[in-house]
Amino acid sequence: MKCRKNRNSPVVLEGLPFIIPLGAFTVIAFSYGAFFPGVLLSFVTVLVIWFFRNPGRKVPQDAKAVISPADGKVISVENIAEHDLLRGPLKKISIFMSIFNVHVNRIPYSGTVESVRHEKGKFLPASLDKASALNEKNTVLVKTDEGKEILTVQVAGIIARRIVCWLKEGMYAQKGERFGLIKFGSRLEVFLPFDTTISVKVGDKVKAGETPIGYLR
Repeated sequence: MKCRKNRNSPVVLEGLPFIIPLGAFTVIAFSYGAFFPGVLLSFVTVLVIWFFRNPGRKVPQDAKAVISPADGKVISVENIAEHDLLRGPLKKISIFMSIFNVHVNRIPYSGTVESVRHEKGKFLPASLDKASALNEKNTVLVKTDEGKEILTVQVAGIIARRIVCWLKEGMYAQKGERFGLIKFGSRLEVFLPFDTTISVKVGDKVKAGETPIGYLR
């Protein structure tokens, strides 16, 4: 079973509950001659469509490349002793997504989805280190065809309080495939085997589905 939701749509379907009412109110405003409210609603509608855009991406062909799961800026690259779902030591890369980034998340490396776990929590600013441990999150564990395990964590933030994930246990997830989104930005974290060669540093800007963040051995 494979994940195929939102594969080719220009905007993610989860944006429609915001876009359709705004579009309807815009039409109503203009039909009643309310020019300035209509212009304002038009601007907001276009902005929301832009927020939920779903662009195509060219996935790198290097078989060993681990690609970024999110658009944004690398805010942390560190070694950690362990994670409760993975034996350590591990390498962890954290990416901050602003409200101006594409919100759609992509699979960093092909493999079988071993687990999908949603945890309730707080909604602290996603740029804070403690947000990783305290905020609401969704964790996806993928086992590669080579038997390695990669963990991707969607972390909610102070504005982005709605995490969407289309994956289920047992699915086969293809590298670069869309697997979910965090509405209006936030934070993505990737936990990799310790012998992974990291190819990004703090401050680098990355694109989901395109930018290699490391290479498996």
